[in-house]
Formats: sequence, structure tokens, C-alpha cells
Amino acid sequence: MKTLKFLPLGLLFLLQAACKPSEPREKPPKLYTIQQFMDVVQINGGSFSPDETKILISSKATGIFNAVEINIETGEQKPLTSSTTNSIFGYSYFPKDDRILYGSDKGGNEITHLFVRNTDGKVNDLIQDTTAKAQFAGWSYDQKLMYYTSNSRDKKYFDLYKVQLEGGQKEGKVYPANLIYKNEQGLNPDAISNDDRYVALSQSITTNNSNMLLLDTQTGKTKLLSEHQGDIQYSPQYFSLDGKKLFFLTNEGSEYMYLASYDIASGTRSKVEEAPWDILYASLSRNGKYRVVAINNDARTEIKIYDESAGGKPIEIAGLPEGDITGVNISDSEKRMSFYVSSSKSPSNLFVYNFDTKDVKQITNTMNKEIDPNDLVAGQVIRYKSFDEMEIPGLLYKPKGIEEGQKIPVLLWIHGGPGGQTRLNYSAALQHLVDHGYAILAVNNRGSSGYGKTFFAADDRKHGNEDLKDCIAAKKFLATLNYIDTTKIGIYGGSYGGYMVMAALTFAPEEFRVGVNYFGVTNWLRTLKSVPPWWESFRKALYVEMGDPATDSVALYNKSPLFHADKITKPFIVLQGSNDPRVLKVESDEIVAAAKKKGVPVEYVVFPDEGHGFVKKENNIKASEEVLKFLDKYLKGISATQ
Repeated sequence: MKTLKFLPLGLLFLLQAACKPSEPREKPPKLYTIQQFMDVVQINGGSFSPDETKILISSKATGIFNAVEINIETGEQKPLTSSTTNSIFGYSYFPKDDRILYGSDKGGNEITHLFVRNTDGKVNDLIQDTTAKAQFAGWSYDQKLMYYTSNSRDKKYFDLYKVQLEGGQKEGKVYPANLIYKNEQGLNPDAISNDDRYVALSQSITTNNSNMLLLDTQTGKTKLLSEHQGDIQYSPQYFSLDGKKLFFLTNEGSEYMYLASYDIASGTRSKVEEAPWDILYASLSRNGKYRVVAINNDARTEIKIYDESAGGKPIEIAGLPEGDITGVNISDSEKRMSFYVSSSKSPSNLFVYNFDTKDVKQITNTMNKEIDPNDLVAGQVIRYKSFDEMEIPGLLYKPKGIEEGQKIPVLLWIHGGPGGQTRLNYSAALQHLVDHGYAILAVNNRGSSGYGKTFFAADDRKHGNEDLKDCIAAKKFLATLNYIDTTKIGIYGGSYGGYMVMAALTFAPEEFRVGVNYFGVTNWLRTLKSVPPWWESFRKALYVEMGDPATDSVALYNKSPLFHADKITKPFIVLQGSNDPRVLKVESDEIVAAAKKKGVPVEYVVFPDEGHGFVKKENNIKASEEVLKFLDKYLKGISATQ
């Protein structure tokens, strides 16, 4: 990103500018309801049918996610499920028929099961253990097996299973599952070779350090491939077609994740591709013709596609709209590719590219026709210096139609994690607030992913302190913007971002005028002790980063807002799902009760049918409506003299 510098001719430039006719004032946007912003249709997924005439997606058109198939030629959408209670996410068509595999939990409890929907509409639950969680792990290369992981045997670990697919859709059944890998060490299966012999495994040591291993299913032996010292990440991606090489991501010897290969016979490692940013993932099309690489380029995703049959020549696709390209999926025939395009001003839309004809076809239009796209605001990447001169990236959203001399309130928007990243994606809740006159600065504080391993590790054991200081330092940047009312700065966040909100109100009680807390941690001792059992492989890594409640109880007590709630003086609102398995409802109950006891204005909105993150449209609408009412009362309505 280029920055302008003042030149010796700056005075002449200013004089010339003064002589130019004034530019017309930006037209104020129409005021929209949150219902209108959320009447965009959220979609995700993209599995081609065996004949490649249809694509399976998940759509929230009814207000809750359901499986939908789209005819590529006509764009006609056909719902395959009709749930009104629990979200359904379509994973894939079966390799040789139109049965589909989908996942669903109950009320956001994250106990996801795998379901097969037969072509006659009948549904079978593959997971008989009601307490077990399962995850789809793909189809075998010969398309005779389905892989999935489940914690049925031991709720702490996910074993790898294979299921033989029976006789096509005539039978509409699956054989019982067979155990391939018994997971007793918290290792995660990440990739399987085409001949089904090798399984690439990863192991979280800390959130900054991991291992990569290779399981040979013929011998039953597991080999460590990543012997190293210090903090290095390893992430298996895919095997070569012949199964002789494993391709993986690592930041060994680098600030950023890059793509490398490991030769199984010789043990030789080679660097394949690197960028001045983290590579997010890499994949290979079914017959090896195309390699897809995704790069985390300054809060947006950059996709590169290489024609391996032409020596790795990059493919240029003309006619794409501006925005992020995500969710890339190349069909088995390697003739078509589906992908999504989105931006901060545009929700995700599904496109299909034909490699033979070079045609790009948009097959969804998810934007609400009642919204003028010109009324939406694009995020601007900015950077500012924190208390220790560390450069902090952020995304700035400036409302349109600000009058000359007008000062408006602003919210710091804090992502979840720790370790998340706010990106240039469409957010109905964010656009709603901007449309109603609130500037937004989304802070990617230290500890955020996407900016190198040093920045990512910079908040370890410093949570609620140095990352909070990054947020406070944003106020100095905001003070340089002539349209910001520096007496009306609030802080807004969800999950770990919700913790940051409560940490700000507790440990820096005079810095922000209000707080908006979506299911944020307030008692680290309880949260870290009560992490879901299926987080076991990640639990120890989280303890290393945050602190172990058994040995670091004092430090965790000191950074938990609940135990210092008597310091809170500013109004806040809490939004919580009753079924949240990560941040238990009791956390929000207690911080709300503590604030009310002290007489601090606090509002509390509980959704009995939600978990960690709200998925039902009607609940998200209510949440945003309550937040706007709260902000209009306590932030926009606060006088500068108070």
C-alpha cells in the first residue's frame, strides 16, 4: 500500500488545489434496516455433482442454513433439505450418484453428525453415538471409500474411519465404518495418499509450534517428519498423484508460511512456492493438472492457479469482478472450477469457470435488491503505531455523507481468536452500523494471524494487556481523522473479541465510552477448564499461550474481567447463546449480575437456540437491532461534557 509524502512543492500543490472548483459533497446513503442488510443470502460450499451439471451449496435463504443444489446452466436452485431448527451444511455429492452428505448439530452445541440424504429424500445418520462429533474427511481417489473422523471411542480424540460405498444409489446404504487410525496422542489426520496407504498427521504443540508425521497404514508405523527446535509450524496439504511426495506448509526459516515438498523415499525437502505473506492453503486437482494456492495478502485472499501440465504456468482468468476469490473447487474432469467472489461491499457470490471456453459465469446473486451498492462502504487498510512502536494493521470504514465539520462516533471492532483476523469481507452487522452513522475501525491487534509469526506470537501470555494497549493506541490514530468525535469511542467484539471488550471496560475503564460483548470470555479459569473435550489436541497448545489453570491460576485470575468487575463504570451490552460449549452462559450471567449490582447500565440478550456464534437469521437480526438501540442511547446520545 503506497502512502503519499509531502514534497517541496507541497505549498504550490495546495495553492493549485484551492483554485480548483470544490468537489460535490458525497450523497448521504439511504438508511436501511438490519433486516435489509441481512436479506442478502449467505451461501457457502461448492461440490460438483458427478455429471458436473449441478453444484451443492449451503444456503441461508430461508433464514437457516439448508442444503441446496444449483443447476449450472440455468441457475435454478433446488432445496434438498428443509430444516427450520438446526442449520444443515451440505458437504458433497457422492462420487458416482446424487446422494449427498451433509452435517448438522443441535442448537449450536457443535456435536455435529454426518447424514446421508438419498435421492428419494430419506436421510440416514452415520453416527449412532448421540454424544459423538464427526467431521467429513473426503473420498478415496478410487471413489470406493468415504473417510471421516469421530470422537466416538474417546471424546478427547478424533479417530479416522473409512466407509465402503455400496452399489450406488439403488441400495442407498453405506457399510459399517472401519477404523483406520486410532488416535491416542491428539494427532489430526490432514491428508491421505491416492493409494490410501499414507496418512499425513499434524500435532499442535503450541499455537506457534507444531509437528508433522506420516502414518504408513501397511506397516502401522508413524514417522516424525518435522524434527526441529524452536517454534515452527507444519501443515500437511496434499500428496502427489503417485504418493511419493507430501506437500506441506511451513514457516521454517521464514517469517511466513510457504509451500514445500517432502520426498517419502529419500526424506528430501524442497521449497516449492513462497510469498511475502502467509500461504493459507494449497491443493491439487484430481488428475494433477492444476495447483491452487491461496495467499493471505493484507486481509484479503489472493488466489493463484498453475497449469502443472504446462510446467506450472500461471493461469490468468479475465472478466472477474473485484474482490476476494475463495472456496476454489476444481471438478473431477478438470474442465470446470467453482469459486466465490466477495468484498467488504458485496456478499459472496458463486461463479463457475470453464477451462476450455475461458467463460466465467456468475450463478448466484445474493445481494438484496433493495440495497443500492453505492450506499455500502468499502474497508480501507490502514496502519498505526502502538505504545511500543509496533505497527498495527486495521480496516477503516468511514460512513458516507458526512457533512463538513461533522463529528461522528466510532467503534473499535475486535475479532475473535486469539489468533483471528478481520478481513475485507461483507458483514451485515458492520454495514448496518456504518449506515447508521458509526465509523468502524477493525483492529488486527498483535496476536492476529496473517502478518507473520513474530506478530502472531507477540501477545502470548500478554492477553488483556499488550493487545489491549494496541486497541487503546488506535485512539491516537482516530484523533487524526477530522470527522471522528474522540469523546464517543466504543469497543465491540465477539468471543475473544468479547473478552477484549470486557478487559477494556475493566482494566482501562476510562478509555472507551461503551462496550458491545458477543459471548466473550470473562473468567479464564473456568473457560480453560471447561473447553469441550474434542478440543483436547488443541487444549495444551491453548494452555501454553494463555496459561494453565492448574499452574497459572493467579495470572489467569488477574486477566479475568469477572474478578475485577467492580472497576467497570461504562455501559455495555452482552449477547449470549444458551448452548455455547466454549464460553458457557454462566460467564455472561455473572458479569452482567456483577455490573448490575454496582449500578452500571448493562443490557443482556440471550438466545436459547444458539451456540458460539449465532447462525439463525432472525436471531442475528434481533442482536443487531438491540446493539444499535444500545449504541444510539449510550454512545451517540452521550454529550461531550458528560
